[in-house]
Amino acid sequence: MSTRARPIRLLVRAALVAAGLLVPAAAGATPPAPDRAAERPAAERSAADRPAVAIAAETVVIPEGGTRLTVVLSRPVEARAFVMERPDRAIVDLPEVNFQLPPEAGRKREGLVASYRYGLFAPGRSRIVIDLAQTATVARVATTTRPRDGATLLTIDLARSDREAFRRAAQPPEPPRAAGPPAREGVDSRPLVIIDAGHGGIDPGAIAGNGVYEKDIVFGVAQGLVQRLEAGGRIRVQMTRDRDVFVPLNERVRIARDARADLFVSIHADSISAAPQVRGATIYTGSEKATDAESARLADRENKADAAAGADQGEGPGDVADILQELTLRETRGFSARFAKGLFTRLSGVMEMSAKPHREAGFRVLRSPDVPSVLVELGYLSSKRDLDLLLSDEWRATVTGQMAEAIEAFFAARLPPALARGTEAPRLGKAAQIAPAPVSP
Repeated sequence: MSTRARPIRLLVRAALVAAGLLVPAAAGATPPAPDRAAERPAAERSAADRPAVAIAAETVVIPEGGTRLTVVLSRPVEARAFVMERPDRAIVDLPEVNFQLPPEAGRKREGLVASYRYGLFAPGRSRIVIDLAQTATVARVATTTRPRDGATLLTIDLARSDREAFRRAAQPPEPPRAAGPPAREGVDSRPLVIIDAGHGGIDPGAIAGNGVYEKDIVFGVAQGLVQRLEAGGRIRVQMTRDRDVFVPLNERVRIARDARADLFVSIHADSISAAPQVRGATIYTGSEKATDAESARLADRENKADAAAGADQGEGPGDVADILQELTLRETRGFSARFAKGLFTRLSGVMEMSAKPHREAGFRVLRSPDVPSVLVELGYLSSKRDLDLLLSDEWRATVTGQMAEAIEAFFAARLPPALARGTEAPRLGKAAQIAPAPVSP
């Protein structure tokens, strides 16, 4: 065995041990033969319940212009692969997989593969999305066992094709998951706030120069905000995702509407690699017309997350059909702007704000007609100063504390004093049910 191959083999063996599929041998002892697995039925049942582990991946050009992606797994899985248009990509659907690949995996162009990403697409389902450098079809998907260590090799072969052949092979986007039944009205009358950690699972969001993903940063901030609000006791809180999983954009809106939420707060972190000097937080509210070109570009980029993950963008909330709905939407946006103003007041004292700290744009997650909604870009991953702060536990605690105070103040201004002091009071309900507050000139 070459010295270069030995560390890779040891990594694979470690992954198999972690997954419960290999039992490490004692020093000087002979490893147990494979047919002795029946002696450990309980351990095997436990291992079978855990996701397979992906420990390595390699992309190589194969004869006749094709490209092969090989993923090393701890055990066999069932895989289904197909291609999709607009944008052109190959999709590999898997049962849930614990991806433990190196940070640089998927970022290098090789043959027909421009790049690829991976992650949890839905509960119990993982997905690999391969961005194609040119049109190609999936020629073969196979799993084999590597004799020397028992690892499973998942192989996806891509073959060059013309546009017409690609179009014939392409499948339509997966329809959005149906929303669950509306939440039952309980006895808890405190306002309900939905905290939306942007991106997740197969969708990493922006990627910092050091390899840190936006989805991980904003999830940590969202968890900190939830903990702060729960500790305060005045607000009920629900997250659109409570782990690293992909949630379609319209599904996030549905979650808020079905739960009859009183406020929706989406948390993100932007990146502009061409302008590393740009930094600071920005608060967005929804509008058909963007405040400026930069806001329009950002909203357009965020709105493409579903397509990049291979999910149908679906339909957002219905168009305004009558004057009552139009008034409700107008009122909702008024409350969104009012909360954005209060949030800016709190955050500007503890963090750097952008040159235009409150902007409007057509973000799909801000399209609820009856739930006041804001999207907070905490900073820029392309700015070293912003990134250092976003990774600081102390800074995040300060920021989430101020965000929580802004949320509590937003509701305290409209509720009876009893709830403002943290005791029970009548529930707010929909935005249309809230008495309009005076509008500042």
